[in-house]
Amino acid sequence: MSQSNLEKQESKLKALNQKIKDEKNKIEQRLGKQIISQANLDYANLSNDNIKSLSKKVAEFFKVNQAHNQL
Repeated sequence: MSQSNLEKQESKLKALNQKIKDEKNKIEQRLGKQIISQANLDYANLSNDNIKSLSKKVAEFFKVNQAHNQL
């Protein structure tokens, strides 16, 4: 493989990695928005500490439910 082909492959890989990262960000934003909406939370009251606390509670809920589903 010549250097230019290698550079082209590297460029494609970087573009694909960026596309994956962008899609993950979109999913994270949609998930957060849905949780806020479904829980009727007020954006004005969501400090970083509140977001971290809520995230831990949601994560724990999923962990517990996954454990129950595996039984």
